[in-house]
Amino acid sequence: MTLQEAQHHVDNWIKEYGVRYFSELTNTALLMEEVGELSRHIARKYGEQSYKVELSQDEVRQKIRDEIADVLFVLICLANQMEINLEEALVKTINKKTQRDNERHQNNSKLNA
Repeated sequence: MTLQEAQHHVDNWIKEYGVRYFSELTNTALLMEEVGELSRHIARKYGEQSYKVELSQDEVRQKIRDEIADVLFVLICLANQMEINLEEALVKTINKKTQRDNERHQNNSKLNA
């Protein structure tokens, strides 16, 4: 599925099941909530925290996957509301980063250690 197809799919879902988009402010708050949930799972997998109940690696991977998808869903909602074409925006960002950082990371001794 392309980003454009994903935007269309989410828009159709909102119209069929969601009644309407939440406001941009509400969706931004929801985005922060979803990022927090993703962060919690990453902290438990890669950081010093642990789950209250031990989970298998597959269960942890599934939780992280689901939270990333939740973040993406809300980002797509925001893009749709503001009539932002995510494919175009991503291409512009990649071009910007390529011009700005085309040698930066290769010359970073912290990354080449």
